[in-house]
Amino acid sequence: MEACCCNLEVDVNGEETFMVDKSVITQYSNKFARLFGKSSGATGKLKVIFHDFPGGAEGFELMLKFCYNNGTADISPSNLFLARCAAEYMEMKEPVADVSNLLELTEKSLQEINYWTWSDVLIALKQCQNLLVLDCSVMVERCLDTIVGRLVLASEASPCPSTSSTDSSWIRFSCDSKSTESAKTSFTRLTWWFEDLLFLSPLLVAMLVKSMLARKMDHVLISRFLIYYQKAKFSTSTTNEKSKIIEMVIDMHSDMDLSCVPCKTLFGILRVTLGLNISKCSRNKLETMIGSQLDQATLDNLLVPSPYGISYLYDVNLVLRFLKAFLRRGNGPVTPIRMRKVASLIDLYTAEIAPDPCLKTSKFLALATALPDSARDSYDEIYHAIDMYLEVHAQLSQEERMKICCVLNYEKLSPQACLHLSQNKKFPSKSAVQALISQQYKLKNLLHVTPSTSSYNDSPCSSSGAAQKVKKDKTSEEVVLYAGNFDLSTDNEKLKAHLQGMQWRVMELEKFCRKMQVQMAKITKSKASGNSYTKSLPKLCS
Repeated sequence: MEACCCNLEVDVNGEETFMVDKSVITQYSNKFARLFGKSSGATGKLKVIFHDFPGGAEGFELMLKFCYNNGTADISPSNLFLARCAAEYMEMKEPVADVSNLLELTEKSLQEINYWTWSDVLIALKQCQNLLVLDCSVMVERCLDTIVGRLVLASEASPCPSTSSTDSSWIRFSCDSKSTESAKTSFTRLTWWFEDLLFLSPLLVAMLVKSMLARKMDHVLISRFLIYYQKAKFSTSTTNEKSKIIEMVIDMHSDMDLSCVPCKTLFGILRVTLGLNISKCSRNKLETMIGSQLDQATLDNLLVPSPYGISYLYDVNLVLRFLKAFLRRGNGPVTPIRMRKVASLIDLYTAEIAPDPCLKTSKFLALATALPDSARDSYDEIYHAIDMYLEVHAQLSQEERMKICCVLNYEKLSPQACLHLSQNKKFPSKSAVQALISQQYKLKNLLHVTPSTSSYNDSPCSSSGAAQKVKKDKTSEEVVLYAGNFDLSTDNEKLKAHLQGMQWRVMELEKFCRKMQVQMAKITKSKASGNSYTKSLPKLCS
C-alpha cells in the first residue's frame, strides 16, 4: 500500500496496529461507513481502537485481505469461523456499495459442511470454540449437529465402526460379520470418538450432548462419554474448572433416562464432588437421581464421609436426603419390593453407623423411622442397631433409651431377638415386658384353633393343620420355656405365671395332635385295604 493511502490507524485488542486505507474499508464495512460518515470532512490521520475484536489481529487481517482483494477470499474450514466472526463484528451483512459480501461468502462455505472430512469438522469446531460469541452460536450448533449426525450414521450403518482417520474424507468403517470378538470389545469400538472430542469445553460438551439426546443416541454411550471426558479433563484442570466440568456432567445426566445410568455411575460422580464447591442446584439434581434408584445401592455406596466440620463419621444427612428423594419420586412407582430393598439397606446402614460415638440420638431416630412400618418384615436388624447404639452411648437417660426403643415393632421381632432383648440390661424393663407381651399375643393366635373346633372325620387335612399349628407353637414354646430365666421385676410375676400356664396348654395341644395323627393313619390304612379306589393325601396333609 502507498503511504498516502494509509490514512487510518487501527489498534486491534492491543495486539497489533494496522495502517489502512479508510476508503477501501468503508466499501465493505457498515460499521466503518457509519463511523466515518460523521467525520467525512476530517483531515489528517484517524485512529480506531478495538478492544474485543473476535480473533484479534488474525481475524482483522483476514478481513483486510478480503477488502483489498476486491471482495474475494480463500475460505476453508480452518478459517471459516474466523472470517464469519470478523464479518459479523464489522457489520458486513450487506455491502455498502455494489461489492461482495464476506458474510454471504462464509455462509456458502458453511453449506458445504456435509462434504468436509471428520478432521475438517474438528478443526473448525476448535476454532469456533476459541471464538465463541453470541453471533456465532448458530454456526456452532450446525458444526455440532454435523458431528452428531455422523456418529448416529456410524452407529446405524455398522455395529462396529473403526477408529477414525484424520486423513479420510469420511468416517471409515471396518466390520467383519463373522467376527467373534466379545461384546466388550464391540462396545469399546463404539467409543472411538471419545478421544477426538476431549478438546471441547464443558459448554460445548453440553451443547453436543443435548444434540445427541435430541437425535436419540444411546444414553448408555452418552453417559460413558461424559464420565470419560470428566476423568480425562480432571488431570489438567484447576479446582474451579473441575467444579464446572462435574456440574455439566450432572446436569446432562439429569436429562437422560435414569434406567440407562447405573447407580454405581451416579455414586462415582458423587465421590468426585466431595471437596468441590459445586452449585446447590447441581448437587440437588445428583441426590435426586441417586435417591430415585436407592434400591439398587449397596452399603458401601452409602458410607460417604461427613463434610469437613461435621463430627459424624459418615454423612447421615446425605442418606436422609436420598431417602426423601426415594419416597417422593423413585425410579418409577415405589413398589413393596423396592421399599423392602431400601428398608433392608437402611437397616444395615443404621447398624453400621450406630457405634459412632458422635452420632446424635435425633439422627439415629431419623434413620430408623424414615420408612413406614410396612417396609419391614422383620425388626431384628433395627434391634441389633439399637443394641450397639446403647452400648456406645451408655450415658443416655432412661427416657432417651425408651424413646429409641419406641422405634421397634415388637410383633416383628423373632423369638430369638425377643429372648435376647428380655435379658439385655441396656434396654429399659418396659421394652423387655413389651417383647414378652408380643410373644404372648402370637401364642394366643396360634392357640385360637382348639380341639372342639376340629373334626378330623370331616376333612383329612384337619389333623395336618393341627400338626402344623404344633410346629409353629414349638417356635413360640422356646420363648415360653425360657420364661424362668427372665430377669423381671416383682410387678411382672403375674405375667410370668401366665406364660408358664400357656406353656402347659401348648404341650397339651401337642399331645392331642399326636393322637389325631395316629387315628388318621389308621383310617387311611383301612380305606386303602377296603376300597378299590384310593385317593392320596396332599403332601401338606401327609
